[in-house]
Amino acid sequence: MTGSWLAEHWFAVALAVVYAAFLVAHARLGLRAGKTAAGFFIGDRRLGGAVIGISFYATFASTNSYIGLAGKSYEYGMPWLTMAAMLVVFCWLSWRVVAPRMRRFAAAWGSLTVPDFLAVRFGSDRVRVAAAAVIVFSCLLYLIAVFKGAGNLLQVFLGIPYQVAVIVTLGLIVMYTMLGGFVSVVRTDVLQGSLMVVGSILLFYFITSAAGGVGVIADLPSEPSRAHLVELNGAIPFVVLIGIALAGSLKLLVDPRQVTRFYGLKDERSVRVGVWVAVVGILVIQFCLFPLGLYAHFLLDGVTDTDLVVPTLVNDPAVIPPLAGDFLVIAILAAAMSSLDSVLLVAASVASRDLFGRRQRSDGTVVTGARLGVAGFAVVAAVIALNPPGGIVEITIFSGSLFAVCFVPTILLGLHWRRGNEAAALTAFGVGIAVLLGWILAGLGDVLHEVFPALLASTAAYVIVSMRGSPVTDPEVARLFETERATPNRTD
Repeated sequence: MTGSWLAEHWFAVALAVVYAAFLVAHARLGLRAGKTAAGFFIGDRRLGGAVIGISFYATFASTNSYIGLAGKSYEYGMPWLTMAAMLVVFCWLSWRVVAPRMRRFAAAWGSLTVPDFLAVRFGSDRVRVAAAAVIVFSCLLYLIAVFKGAGNLLQVFLGIPYQVAVIVTLGLIVMYTMLGGFVSVVRTDVLQGSLMVVGSILLFYFITSAAGGVGVIADLPSEPSRAHLVELNGAIPFVVLIGIALAGSLKLLVDPRQVTRFYGLKDERSVRVGVWVAVVGILVIQFCLFPLGLYAHFLLDGVTDTDLVVPTLVNDPAVIPPLAGDFLVIAILAAAMSSLDSVLLVAASVASRDLFGRRQRSDGTVVTGARLGVAGFAVVAAVIALNPPGGIVEITIFSGSLFAVCFVPTILLGLHWRRGNEAAALTAFGVGIAVLLGWILAGLGDVLHEVFPALLASTAAYVIVSMRGSPVTDPEVARLFETERATPNRTD
């Protein structure tokens, strides 16, 4: 890093120092709170709705949104905004349909992870292990995508090799997630979520201004080479695009890094507060980011990797003033951190508690295993991200599809329908994954996105097997469902 670079980007350096100090401070705070498994994994269920609401949208809107999803409209055009609308709707549904019961069920059963919840709900340790394996694999895919996004950003901004940029990101994230656990992650998300909202607004303002104003997008149909960007089936069949959007949006309902946020809520009032914080945050961020690739057509030509659209524009002083660009780099880096820390914590917690710690459940052993798991998962994901197997959107959508086919039936129906047992859950996992992979290998994704047939098959399998079998006989499970049936609109 040369003296001239430092002179030009002193504001970014100053922000980075303050930001790093904030992370260290909250890592120390989380270290004190994370001495028990409940403290390290879910903050002892003591957090309010505003904090969890910010953490919910900050966790979701990572570099996948700022770099992957924002740049993808360069290729997919106007129909791509459909996904932004679906994300807002599914965020609201998550807080209305999943959050209330998940908070109560998890607290009543002492669940600290999603496999914990599923093991009690279906009375099966085999369901715990199967769910944990899916979560660990899917989280690893998501980590690779976020590392790629952060690496692309720092590569362009710092002018350093992509591989070095990934390693810098690795060092930053391991430090405070490994020490602080859930409390550190959620509290740092408050700062990161605030930076992300401001950053998304600034990005939209400067990029649309440089492109010629918000209304310039109406000129796209007049250019033959770009007219397809405003057509429903112009870039890809709309039904395929809806499948991509559905796979990404369903994660808000069943992705363990989102669902476990609800475990930390302290009471019912927190749910009512958190829903509006989360929905407004998602709405502002996504509708500022998703159109950026469209406006980039008036600023960039010949883009072949849409993951580089936003980093290139942020680093162009003709588009974004240097001081604003410095702030945006830190804001987008914060977006990466807010997802990396959550995914790392979920993957490490599940591996420590549900895969390798099933026989040894002492708090000290499980927490130590989770801390080591944070470092281990981060290193593995960063190494794979040095030569990633695909683009950001492609990787994250496949990860979302896995979560959807496995957990839409078992979590959504598991929370709201008394029937369901071990056989139903395991069958849904197996059928969903088989159809998902089979559809991809058969090359049918260009006709209909694989999430549609796979989700239909896994849900049908769950319902059919549940109807043919008996529900779980555990009295704790029966008691909670009877309570929910008697007081469906409880507001304790």
